[in-house]
Amino acid sequence: MTVPRLRGSMTAASPSAATSRLLVLLPSLGTTTELWDGVVARLSGAAGSPRILRVDVPGHGASPATREPFTMAELAQGVLALVDEVGGGAFDVAGDSLGGAIALEVALAAPERVRSLAMFCSGARIGTPEGWADRAAQVRASGTASVVAGSAQRWFAPGYLDAHPDGPGGHALRTLLDVDDESYALCCEALGGFDRRDVLAGVRTPALIVAGAHDQVATSASMAELAAALPDARFVDLAHAGHLVPLEDPAETAALLTALLARTGDTAEGEPVSARGMRVRRAVLGDAHVDRATAAITPETADFQDFITRYAWGEVWARPQLTRQQRSIATLASLVTGGHENELRMHIRAALRNGLTRTEITEVIHHTALYAGLPAANGALAIMRDIFTEETDG
Repeated sequence: MTVPRLRGSMTAASPSAATSRLLVLLPSLGTTTELWDGVVARLSGAAGSPRILRVDVPGHGASPATREPFTMAELAQGVLALVDEVGGGAFDVAGDSLGGAIALEVALAAPERVRSLAMFCSGARIGTPEGWADRAAQVRASGTASVVAGSAQRWFAPGYLDAHPDGPGGHALRTLLDVDDESYALCCEALGGFDRRDVLAGVRTPALIVAGAHDQVATSASMAELAAALPDARFVDLAHAGHLVPLEDPAETAALLTALLARTGDTAEGEPVSARGMRVRRAVLGDAHVDRATAAITPETADFQDFITRYAWGEVWARPQLTRQQRSIATLASLVTGGHENELRMHIRAALRNGLTRTEITEVIHHTALYAGLPAANGALAIMRDIFTEETDG
């Protein structure tokens, strides 16, 4: 096995960009950096757009052909080597299908460098080893021309090619003919040996998981499972798309990536807002509580959980003007007044973690009774008593 040498193309950042943020884009098997043409055109035309590095996989586009086998982990190392050549540092990474799997591998290999991860129509495992072995044998025997018809069916939503006869879909299929046969086969074999489902819970990188409803390779159900297995992921299912979402809908892809980059934008201290929010949330509420909340995220609640992490914890709770003890006092008073018993239970425990004593918590509730009313305070004291008992018994 060997780390393949990868090549690609760079797009400069917008002149108005405050920082030289880097976005790395990775293609699907059988496609080149052109897969992202429509997306890059939209991103690079926006104010504050990042630098964009598009990478070709071996034997595709600008990357040289290879005859040496490689693993997905070695493809990830090839991407990291190319990132280092263009300046290194932290970066965002996105990919479709094979590219999404490589992006996941990159996030696992260099978690301290990957600011965000976007996987389109991909997975922690794609297909089966037997299926990829058969595809590799087919291409070695008959060339990439033999998979064009199957790719046309797999890549696009029904009616897409007919609706865009001179569009990028047809061009992508013609480009497939130029892909090096052996390199394509070796990519198939790398995918056949790829299965990272058992380590997804350790991927703390903020993630975007996008499915195409017409995709028969990385189905919407499998992509939803992938998002649910990741601790900090947003899931989006595009009803009109197939397997090559960046090509079929570059406008929506660009919008989703823009939102992801905004979500993980730097705070004044250089820490991404989402990362700071998760750090503060864990410090205040405890790992056990946050892990339970994360495990319970569904596609319907993912956006709300992201909002809580970024805005409540990454913005308001992280402000230095009040100490965490002072914020706990304000929070307890607000929750007692509003009668929010479930949240009150959580924040009494948080107040203890933040350093308030039992006497101080009791006094906050007594004081709140003057303005929120005796029934509200009486109920809050009962909840407080139960939690103090639980903490003592625990």
